[in-house]
Amino acid sequence: MKICTLLEKYPYINDILDSYNIKIENPNVELDEFLKNLNEDELQEHGVTIEEIKQTIFSLIDEIEEIRDEEDIYAVESLTILGGYDKHGNKENLELTIYKGEIISVVGPTGSGKSRLLADIEWLAQKDTITKRTILINGKEPPLELRYATDKKLVAQLSQNMNFVVDLTVKEFLFLHAESRMVENTEKVVMEIFNTANELAGEQFDIDAPITSLSGGQSRALMIADTALLSKSPIVLIDEIENAGINRKKALELLVKQDKIVIMSTHDPILALLANRRLVIKNGKVNKIIETTLEEKSVLPYLEELDNKLLTVRNKLRDGEIINKI
Repeated sequence: MKICTLLEKYPYINDILDSYNIKIENPNVELDEFLKNLNEDELQEHGVTIEEIKQTIFSLIDEIEEIRDEEDIYAVESLTILGGYDKHGNKENLELTIYKGEIISVVGPTGSGKSRLLADIEWLAQKDTITKRTILINGKEPPLELRYATDKKLVAQLSQNMNFVVDLTVKEFLFLHAESRMVENTEKVVMEIFNTANELAGEQFDIDAPITSLSGGQSRALMIADTALLSKSPIVLIDEIENAGINRKKALELLVKQDKIVIMSTHDPILALLANRRLVIKNGKVNKIIETTLEEKSVLPYLEELDNKLLTVRNKLRDGEIINKI
């Protein structure tokens, strides 16, 4: 490949050449020929050989291609659920497509199959789970290696119980994750995640606090902020966060702002109505899909007022106060 073509496709190669004071006089020459004509005596002053420069260039190209491949993987525009079978073996007549930036709530009685639906999505099921559902990404079957990848997860799941076992502080944990993602300005990103988590959490926590000391609500707030601001996973599954002690509305707004597909199972009417659509689960299958209407949205302020009153009572109980009026 000619030097001019390489530089157009991989402009960072020019930085490598500049670091060794190598000037390009004829950009139309091919790379091998260009390297052969380099002055080896001058290169020795920089402590490098022609072969080492060649390897550095190829390594850079490999890294850039890997990043581009990763960006393609995470470019999820839609997720489609194709129906399987319910608990009694009856067919689930379902073909539901969810687009990025949408919130979908999953409602139904305890044991109806809400968590099973989330598990099918997390596994990117291909008729190989108990429900026989199929999950498509951008209308296509996801490649096998993507389903079982540990480092390129399309789906992030936030469950009811999130307990950390690593012996790190909040700051150390966030720095470790940010550095593994090779983000620019790591400290700024870490502080943004930490501050956002504290905005979501019902109870503030310190950045130097051991991560194992966080309460359930604090843990979930931290992971929601981390998922929204750092994780590349375009699909977020949330399993009943209503009792997590976090600002639920703000958490959902944060995730949607990052163009995530958000699917949450819930018993909370406020969360259910904040969604664009809700899936009603019965006997292990999606029994009904309901678009949230403007009329339903108008009920939200009243529900939020009731919720705030209940929160006030809960806080009084925690503080040891007597409940004599609401």
